[in-house]
Formats: sequence, C-alpha cells, structure tokens
Amino acid sequence: MPDGLIEQPIREHLRYNIVVNLMDGAFFGFALGFGSFVTIIPLFVSQMTSSAILIGLIPAIHSVGWQFPQLLTAGWVSRLRRYKPAALVLTIQERIPFLGLAMVAWLLPTIGKPAALLVTFILLIWQGLGGGFTANPWTSMISKIIPSEIRGTFFGAQSAAANALASVSAVIAGLLLERLGTPLDFTTCFLLTAACLVVSWFFLSLTREPEDTEKIIPAKRLPFWVGTRTILRRDVNFRWFLLVRILSQFASMGFSFYIVYAVRRFSMNEVTAGLLTSIYMISQIIANPLMGWLGDRWSHRGVMEFGALAAMLSAALAWKAPTLGWFYPIFFLAGLAVVAIWTIGMAMMVEFGTEVERPVYIGLANTLIAPATILAPLFGGWLADVDGYPTTFAATAVMGIAMLGVLHFLVHDPKKRSHI
Repeated sequence: MPDGLIEQPIREHLRYNIVVNLMDGAFFGFALGFGSFVTIIPLFVSQMTSSAILIGLIPAIHSVGWQFPQLLTAGWVSRLRRYKPAALVLTIQERIPFLGLAMVAWLLPTIGKPAALLVTFILLIWQGLGGGFTANPWTSMISKIIPSEIRGTFFGAQSAAANALASVSAVIAGLLLERLGTPLDFTTCFLLTAACLVVSWFFLSLTREPEDTEKIIPAKRLPFWVGTRTILRRDVNFRWFLLVRILSQFASMGFSFYIVYAVRRFSMNEVTAGLLTSIYMISQIIANPLMGWLGDRWSHRGVMEFGALAAMLSAALAWKAPTLGWFYPIFFLAGLAVVAIWTIGMAMMVEFGTEVERPVYIGLANTLIAPATILAPLFGGWLADVDGYPTTFAATAVMGIAMLGVLHFLVHDPKKRSHI
C-alpha cells in the first residue's frame, strides 16, 4: 500500500489512473491486432522470403527485444522520482517502426524483396528494443500508482481489454487483407496499427503520477551489476522465482506447434483453426481479470501453480490426443497457462524489493530469461524435427511439472509491503 506523503495523491487519482491506463492497454491491444507478430507480420514477411527460420524469428525478436534491455536501464530508472516522462519518450520508439513498416509495404514493388526484407527486420529489432527500454519505467510507474492489493486485478483487466480488442482488430485485418490488393493491404494494416498506438500514447500521457519526494536515492550511482549481484546473493526467494520464469518458457514451448501438428496429424481445416484460436483468446480474456483478482485476494504464487498445472495438462493432452476434438480443451488450458505465466508473473514480480530496488528486480526478472525465450522454441522445434511433435509436447509437460514443483516447494509469495 502507499506510504507517507505520496499516499494521498495516489489514492485521490486511483480511479482516474485505472481508467486511462486501461484505455492505453486496450488501444495498444487494438493496434497489435492489425500488426500482429504472430499472424500479420509473418504473412507480410512471407511475401519476401520462404525461410521458416526468418519467419519464426519474428515473435522471438519482439519478445527478446522487450526482455533484454530492462536490466540495462534499471540503475537509471531506480533514481527517478517520476517514471512517466521516461516512459512517454521511450515508448515512441516501439510505435514509430509501424509507420516504417507501412512505408516498406507500400514501396515493396519498387525497392524489391531483398531490400524490403532487410529494412523490415531492422524495423522489427528497433520496435522490440523500443519496447524493452520502455518496459522498466512503465512497469515501475504502474507499480507506483496502483496499490499492491489490486495490482493483479489491474494487470488482468488491462490484459483482458487488450486481448478483447486485439481479437476484433485481427478479424478486421483479415478482411482487409482479403479485400484489398497489394500494396494497399498490408500498408493499411500497419497504418491502422500506428494510428491506434497514437491513441494509446494519448491515454498513457494522461496518467497522473505524483513525484516521490520521500524516496531515498543514493548520492553515488553504482554500476548496475553491483546492485544485481547483491540482490541475487541476498534474496533466495527471488532466485527461485527467476528459475520459475525460465522454466515457464519451456513449459509453454509446445503451444506454438499445436496448430501445425493438428493440421498435419488430423487434417484440420481453416474454420476449425480459427475456432481453436478464438477459444485460446477467449480463455485469456475471461481468465485475466479473474486470475488477477484471485491472486490479489489469495496468492499470486498459488495462481501461478494453477497455471503451471494447466500448461502441463495442455501439453500432456496434446501428446496423447487421439482425435482433433481433444484440441478444444488443449487450447483452453494453454490460454489459462499464458495468463498465469504473463499477467500473474508480472503482478508477483513487482512485489519483490523496495521502491528503489524495484526497477532492478524488474530488470533481472526479464533480462535473465531472454536466453530461455530464444532457446525454448528452438529446443522444441529441434525435438519435433528429430522425433516428432508428440516428443515436443511430452517435454513441455515435463517442464510444466518442474515449474509446478519449484513454485510449490521453493517459492513463497513476496511479503506484502506497506508502501508501493
């Protein structure tokens, strides 16, 4: 809960800040439905190359770009008394690249595929790193203005709003790609992405964040690795939490292969694929606020345990699925697991440490799992190539069991603090 002089303005503006930041998240999600890293951008890149490796790198670049820089900014962010100005400036770097993608799509027939492909990946790297440099000040700001007892509920509601609008814009994007000719199709999608991101930025800019005049900032700024080494040596519970974060990448590595396996094994058609995707999205829309609320009132760790169990069951069912009908609960359980890993993991992550230390904790919890984010899908793909997709699903289930075991026996909920 808030503490000292800063408590009054935070409580005074709480409802307002919840509304404007929910709108920020909703329009951010609406934008990424038009410029999805899972569907739209891979389809765009497939016009320029048939390389499965390059196409498969697209979501990985986005994820690793978001995770890797956070520890590098932790020392600087920890010395800020207001996080909003930094978040507003840095987040522009994750939004502008979509205008660049619109230009590439429009000029593709003129500049040719090799040049367009190169520029596209430069823009994707720029976008991913822009998100990564924004993530720490943004997460620190949200953790400051949203009291600890409702953070899980807020993160869940924001993710649900983003997923709901992303589902709508993804359908609209599909219609645009079907009805518009080249190069207007992808150009329009990326322009709509950029436009929605402008609206999202506007709502983010309305956030009311009081200056924290009480935070004690050391006079000398130490190298970032000094603070990280101290935290890792001192906080055993956080070390186990980091292991959970790493295991979670492997406990969900099989999810991205479900569609391909269902098509190859059971000759699934496009209609069924769309229905399964809808179940996956709807399960997240429903689970995000419910699991966030449950985590706030019961236990974030307990909800993450439930998510690990869901991941294990989803992969185990996929491993042994005798018919296509089994994939309906498989995708539903995968959606629950993703919510627990992402939304609840974030809510639990910001409970570690003090106000000054929090940016370092956030940086560690994201940057240190970046290698696993890359290795997990590569490992899963290698297993599938060597011994088939069922082996990948079996390994995913085993990792889910490992994640559940570490959570249950070694990780404890961080102590609720009396300040944000």
